[in-house]
Amino acid sequence: MQTPYYLIDKQRLTANMEKIAWLRQASGAKALLALKCFATWSVFDLMSQYMDGTTSSSLYEVKLGYEKFGGETHAYSVAYGEDEIDEVLANCDKIIFNSVGQLSRFERQSADRIRGLRVNPQVSSSDFDLADPARPFSRLGEHDPAVIEPVLDKVSGFMFHNNCENEDFERFDDMLGVIEERFGHLLSQLDWVSLGGGIHFTGENYPLERLADRLKAFSEKYGVQVYLEPGEAAITGAATLEVTVLDTLNNGKDLAIVDSSIEAHMLDLLIYRERATILPDTGPHKVMICGKSCLAGDIFGEFSFEQPVRVGDRLSIENAAGYTMVKKNWFNGVKMPAIAHRELDGTIRPVRQFGYEDYVASLS
Repeated sequence: MQTPYYLIDKQRLTANMEKIAWLRQASGAKALLALKCFATWSVFDLMSQYMDGTTSSSLYEVKLGYEKFGGETHAYSVAYGEDEIDEVLANCDKIIFNSVGQLSRFERQSADRIRGLRVNPQVSSSDFDLADPARPFSRLGEHDPAVIEPVLDKVSGFMFHNNCENEDFERFDDMLGVIEERFGHLLSQLDWVSLGGGIHFTGENYPLERLADRLKAFSEKYGVQVYLEPGEAAITGAATLEVTVLDTLNNGKDLAIVDSSIEAHMLDLLIYRERATILPDTGPHKVMICGKSCLAGDIFGEFSFEQPVRVGDRLSIENAAGYTMVKKNWFNGVKMPAIAHRELDGTIRPVRQFGYEDYVASLS
């Protein structure tokens, strides 16, 4: 295939799915794919065999989950508008409100749906203020039990989402303890509790058995169905961004310009000022890999190679699924990466190409 393109490896994806399936079985928890992280629906047929459904952050994500994934469809939004609430309700079986105000505003319309409320325990694992749901003055959920308790008769569940790429089980355990301490007297009055996403339980050496035991004990203690909302955990390591070197130069460092752009095709790395990953990243030749947009800081990072990097070389940039494909954009009119699958037998199959017509259609 002509680069650039996102390549989803179904063997890698399946390995994550099998861990999720094991955790579901061992803990009794249900697993919903967080579409805000990954919404490439061409692999939903595979993922839906291992997961219970989807959770969303907007009307369009709700509809995508309902139409393409199936199973349970949980709707959540920081705020619903009058112009969209009816369509949201038509495409979900659970709706989670971000505030008591929103719950009250749409109480009548949502009367025939299972309802929940987002609760902010004011503790998190995030090292980035930008992504910290428990940051000071956070708008993400209600935090005061005294405000929540009067509306318990209107909801049957809570959604807590306070983890962010949390690889530390002990930290997760401690934060869940805080939730129990602050809201335990309310949890026992519910039917279900979502603990959100951001728990990196498919990572290497994560103590999956301990997580299963903790989730099961929590469920049994309060008599609730536990939900998890894996996003990154579902697709970690499952996709690459395939690029080709277009030019090389030296300005005091060896540079290589590729037919892609971090600004347009891996925006999350730029937002958090993180370096991309190219493996094995060993060897004597250090080269800065740069994007082709006009943004001065369009740089994937500096990497080590065994051989000099030359025009025409193909490079694979790792971890190009989570919060990557959902954020791709048309900055500079740079060609949008196609989407392809590496099937279980190793063959590569093109799934979607994007062209000039798509660029034009994104504007007016």
